[in-house]
Amino acid sequence: MSLAARDLLALTLRSLTSNPLRSLLTTVGIFMGVASVSATLNVGSISRAVIARQLAAQEAPQITTLPEWTGFDSRIRLNQGDITYLEQRLSGAAAVSGLQWVGSIAVLFRDRDAKPQVVAISQAYLKTSGNRLQAGRFLTNADFDSFRPVALIDQVVSQTLFKAESPIGQQIYLNRQPLTVVGVIERRIDADDMDQDGMLFLSLAFQGAMSGDRAMNAIKIRPRQLESLNQVSDQAKQLLEQRYPGQQFYAWNNVEDILRQQEILTLASRALAAVGVVSLLVGGVGIANIMIAAVTERTAEIGIRRAIGATQSEIMVQFILEAALLSIVGGSVAIASIHGLTLLVANQFDLPYRFDPHTTTLAMGSALLVGVGASFLPALRASRLDPVAALRSE
Repeated sequence: MSLAARDLLALTLRSLTSNPLRSLLTTVGIFMGVASVSATLNVGSISRAVIARQLAAQEAPQITTLPEWTGFDSRIRLNQGDITYLEQRLSGAAAVSGLQWVGSIAVLFRDRDAKPQVVAISQAYLKTSGNRLQAGRFLTNADFDSFRPVALIDQVVSQTLFKAESPIGQQIYLNRQPLTVVGVIERRIDADDMDQDGMLFLSLAFQGAMSGDRAMNAIKIRPRQLESLNQVSDQAKQLLEQRYPGQQFYAWNNVEDILRQQEILTLASRALAAVGVVSLLVGGVGIANIMIAAVTERTAEIGIRRAIGATQSEIMVQFILEAALLSIVGGSVAIASIHGLTLLVANQFDLPYRFDPHTTTLAMGSALLVGVGASFLPALRASRLDPVAALRSE
């Protein structure tokens, strides 16, 4: 006769509770393996969130390249043609802009003053920096073509000079030169930022008209993808050195420390993943050994069940179901424990962490896969026992 699913489940539960030590050891093996896997997945998730938070807290990933200094008056001067040259040849670049560092200069508005870093920029500055306009507008083509005396300031200068007053349309003085503020840029500033006194931006065209020097100090390049940062950097250096034979160029990026940290975290995650896999395999071996012992121990029971009509498939399903139930219990306890510990650590060290259903599904899936997989051969062996021989062994 064939057992109903409910009766088969009840029989399985009775079998598990009849030998609590064996069930506990099996559950512990699954617990250790799933705990390792779950912890590994959480570490990877937190690592990616930390990197994303650090990237979001600063300007967009970008490359700065400029000619290496080899002596007074020996370095070439970059110009708008170099930007066009790179735009046409850099396949991995999302935006290219130029700038000229003017220096830290006093800026006046009525009876207030500030001393920001003054930088002359090209039209693609916002695209390369990733900064956003907080108010007003950016520099237009007409501003460049007509050499208009207009400026943009960041939120630091805006707060210093204008307090709660709107800066848009106000006139400020830079070395007695009147400038009209047309926009406020919301810059991302961190604790190590060199421009804590704020920044003021002019067009390269206006700065060139005022100083007689239209050259740029450096070119900034924003790659399309973070992964191609180093490739784009090397390609930009190669192209500029081809354009200026004999001149060496220096390039660096603003996320080098973050990328190095990302590599370390990736290696650590892989090492933890290897530990998790080994733990699961050890748990699987433990399950297989315990199930083989259970088959040997319950040979007579299997013989009796076969004698009264139990089919081979029912015997096999029962043993696999026992392993699956223990895997679910051990996996659930492991996931809940690791989630609780991760929450404590994340709150203690201000780490970005949230419960991820995909991580839970993967961890529980690995528990079931190992549990059922390890129990398959012992279950198959149990289902193939000869009823007569099994009864004689009693």
